[in-house]
Amino acid sequence: MARLVMKFGGTSVAGMDRIRNAARHVKREVDAGAQVAVVVSAMAGKTDELVALCRDASPHFDRREYDSVVASGEQVTAGLLAIALQSIGVAARSWQGWQIPILTTQTPGAARISGIDGERIVANLVARNEVAVIAGFQGLSKGTGRVTTLGRGGSDTSAVAVAAAIKADRCDIYTDVDGIYTTDPRVVPKARRLDRVAYEEMLEMASLGAKVMQVRSVELAMLKKVKTVVRSSFENPDSPRSGTLICDEEDIVEQQVVTGIAFSRDEAQITLRRVADRPGVAAAIFSPLAEAGINVDMIVQVASDDTVTTDITFTVGSGDFDRAKAILEKTKAQIGYAALQGAGGVAKVSAIGIGMRSHSGVAAIAFQALSEKGINIRAITTSEIKISVLIDTAYTELAVRTLHAIYGLDEA
Repeated sequence: MARLVMKFGGTSVAGMDRIRNAARHVKREVDAGAQVAVVVSAMAGKTDELVALCRDASPHFDRREYDSVVASGEQVTAGLLAIALQSIGVAARSWQGWQIPILTTQTPGAARISGIDGERIVANLVARNEVAVIAGFQGLSKGTGRVTTLGRGGSDTSAVAVAAAIKADRCDIYTDVDGIYTTDPRVVPKARRLDRVAYEEMLEMASLGAKVMQVRSVELAMLKKVKTVVRSSFENPDSPRSGTLICDEEDIVEQQVVTGIAFSRDEAQITLRRVADRPGVAAAIFSPLAEAGINVDMIVQVASDDTVTTDITFTVGSGDFDRAKAILEKTKAQIGYAALQGAGGVAKVSAIGIGMRSHSGVAAIAFQALSEKGINIRAITTSEIKISVLIDTAYTELAVRTLHAIYGLDEA
């Protein structure tokens, strides 16, 4: 008997009509003989509403109480979906994170899953012969015994973690798109849905701007080898399409050189001029940023002509730009730089593909194509399966369309 985890995101449970539709998707799998556990998000917009209430209560609210408030959104959805399933003849019971329990670290608002009692979930599936509808995004702190939340997109992580714990055959992530595309179809109408994507490719796509799945959930799926399918809940539950399977590289027969183009406009660039070229200077720059929870990307270091100083350029999210500058200005004496320059209005565009490992000249093709379009590259970073360039935001769509075409992704 197949064992399956089905996760429904906020847009898939945005109202009772959408919840009833989700219930029909679940019923299809149950009728096919599968043991099913469901993980749900809060209704679309509900978490934002609850966060706003916390801020209204106090600008400096207690993060532990914040967790208690925002976790209620998923609790409502889980109960409503269980009721909807019961109304169409499917035995179902809702469960909160603390009831499973999904054990987590203590960090309020950004806890990480440390363990799940998978045997208890399986016992409920088998012994009770009912669908377990689990509130995602939340758990129970081992240290404090309090409800915790996993951060935005945490329901994806909940679903993959539950799938790993119960040794599910696969984890289906239902959202408002029918799979993973070569790039955003709103930017490139010729973008194609991919049948399969390797874990590593999906991890790069998620971290570089593709918002279909949360980065931590992809990391966990790759670590635990959980086969994950991205599907649309908006399709007819009686005849849904197969979606995109996220799997091991070995499960992909034909590997294109480039699988997809990701982009993010939410970037800012910081350059530190004439930094002392000595051991420990990089740590002096990036450790305070890490401690403040600021994610740094695209680090480029260029030695100066005097051989004793260097210029260091890196990117941060535009929302962290002002905080990052303030931290660096505060630690100027420890770092020892001559000037700090910063600019918003930049975008990161990336070409991703496991086929890059076995092909040469992939980066040169991109640089030549962008040059011919008059697009100036501010910074470049590469890995085995990724090429990222930093450009002016105004050229984002042109760059995405250019790379999508030059790597043959326009072709059916």
